[in-house]
Amino acid sequence: MRTGIYLIAAVTAYLFGSIPFGYLLVRLFRKEDIREKGSGNIGATNVIRSGSKGLGALTFLLDVLKGVLAVLLWELAASRLDLAAATRGNLVALAALCAILGHIYPVWLGFRGGKGVATAFGVFLALAPWAALAALAVFVLVFAASRYVSLGSILSAVAFPVFALLIPDAVRGARTPWLTAVLFVIPLIVIVKHHQNIARLMNGTEYRFGKTRTTSA
Repeated sequence: MRTGIYLIAAVTAYLFGSIPFGYLLVRLFRKEDIREKGSGNIGATNVIRSGSKGLGALTFLLDVLKGVLAVLLWELAASRLDLAAATRGNLVALAALCAILGHIYPVWLGFRGGKGVATAFGVFLALAPWAALAALAVFVLVFAASRYVSLGSILSAVAFPVFALLIPDAVRGARTPWLTAVLFVIPLIVIVKHHQNIARLMNGTEYRFGKTRTTSA
C-alpha cells in the first residue's frame, strides 16, 4: 500500500502542478500564446511583461494556490488514511516536489513550463509558512532595491532553507529526511532554472522590471 500511495501522490501532485494558468489565462482573455511573447515563459512575470498586469497577478495567485493545495490536500488525505507521522511527512514532501516539477515540465505544453517560483512559494507556504514569508520579504527587498525579478527570486530561494532551519518550529508536521531534503532541493531547482538569468546578471544584460524590452527571459 505504501508504494501505491506514494505513486498516487506523485502523479496527482504533478498533474495539479502542471496546470498552466499563465498559458490558459492569456489564451482565454487575449487570444494569444504566451510562449510567443517575451521570454516564452508561462509564468507571471512574462505575462505581466506581455502587457497584462491583471492577468499576471492572477497567474501568480493561481500558481501559488496550486502549490498550497497540492501539499494540503495530501496532508489531509494522509491524515484521513491514519498514516504514521513519518509517512505523512514523506507524502507531503513528495507532493511538494512533484507539484514543482509539474509546473516546470507540464505534460500539456510539451514539458516547457515556468521556473517554479510562485508554485515553490505556494508549497513552502504550506510546509513552512514563516520561512516562506521571510523568504518573500527577501524577494521584496531585493526587487525594490534592484528592480530585478530574477535576482529577487534567486536570493529568496537561497534564503528559504536557511530560514527553515533557523526559525523555531518553522516546518509544519514531522521533519522527515524527505521533507528536509525537499527544503533544499526545490530552491536548488528554482536557482538552476534561472541559470540564463544569472549569466545575464553577471553580464549586465538582464531585464530590469519596468524597462521596455522584450528579448530577455
